[in-house]
Amino acid sequence: MAIDTSKVSEVLPHQERLPHTALSLMTRRGFLRLAGYVSWVWFLLIAVVVANVTMRYLFGEGRVEFEEVQWHLYAIGFLFAITSCMDADDHIRVDIFHDRMSLDARAWIELYGLVLLFFPFVLTLLVFSLPFVEYSWSIAEISDAPGGLPYRWAIKAVLPISLVLLLVAGVSRLSRVFAQLFGWPVRVN
Repeated sequence: MAIDTSKVSEVLPHQERLPHTALSLMTRRGFLRLAGYVSWVWFLLIAVVVANVTMRYLFGEGRVEFEEVQWHLYAIGFLFAITSCMDADDHIRVDIFHDRMSLDARAWIELYGLVLLFFPFVLTLLVFSLPFVEYSWSIAEISDAPGGLPYRWAIKAVLPISLVLLLVAGVSRLSRVFAQLFGWPVRVN
């Protein structure tokens, strides 16, 4: 599925955006491509839910595997959606204050938020998620439910992968903030 990346720097009419840098445009294209692939997870999730509900209510037989697959698909979709939202600056803000500020004021708040809150939080999660996955892999963890899925480490491995991508999105965002406030790296748009 081809994704049109020509509208990477599209601006909403009511909102002034931070300038793009070469790094932010490169990561944006990559995240758009990734989002195109991961978006199919939602269709698969719907199919699994419909199949499980149909089996349960029409045939009187639910499947534990289907319920666990639902959780796994939702986790994959959610964790990669966070990354895409961070890169596109589509995450939640307190807009009552944010929209009334100048672009420079918003950039300063973004800088402090990234450096003091975002990066320490994501790095902490990443540091603690690695042993979590490693332990699961070392004991060949499986589901506790009868008929549950094997390879529990595989779904747990999605967490550090998505956190690394979230860090990449944060660095990309930081480059845009620096371009606005300090003129470096060079603006692309």
